[in-house]
Amino acid sequence: MFNIVLFQPEIPPNTGNVIRLVANTGSTLHLIEPLGFDIDEKRVKRAGLDYHEMSQVFRWPDWETFLRQTDLQRLFAFTTKAETSCYEAHFKAGDTLVFGPETRGLPKELLAALPKEQKLRLPMQATSRSLNLSNTVAIALYEALRQTGFSGLS
Repeated sequence: MFNIVLFQPEIPPNTGNVIRLVANTGSTLHLIEPLGFDIDEKRVKRAGLDYHEMSQVFRWPDWETFLRQTDLQRLFAFTTKAETSCYEAHFKAGDTLVFGPETRGLPKELLAALPKEQKLRLPMQATSRSLNLSNTVAIALYEALRQTGFSGLS
């Protein structure tokens, strides 16, 4: 129903948590390399439990290959620098939610290629730097699912 993109994720348990999330929501996960860990790393598997077999996970060597070889609909990039809250966006089934690496966020070039309305943020305290990656993905994905009526989920 939705595509989740982790651009160069760095922390194994966050990716494991997202694997579990996409398995339970029927979403697809796209990992853009380089990864900051080995996907077979014990910490990834521990966080994802036995959901690895139940999830659709694709690895891409870089952002350009991902864009060239997928036929995805709209992309929404999540960044603390966005003006638009994810609660102002209007999601549709098939949308792609893109999240950057834990320590630096999405590259400026990637963000610059998207229109303002496709750059989203989660509301938080003005003095806060960011939320945990896997928490951010879960919040954003469930807002998208809520907007589309949780189709296929019970």
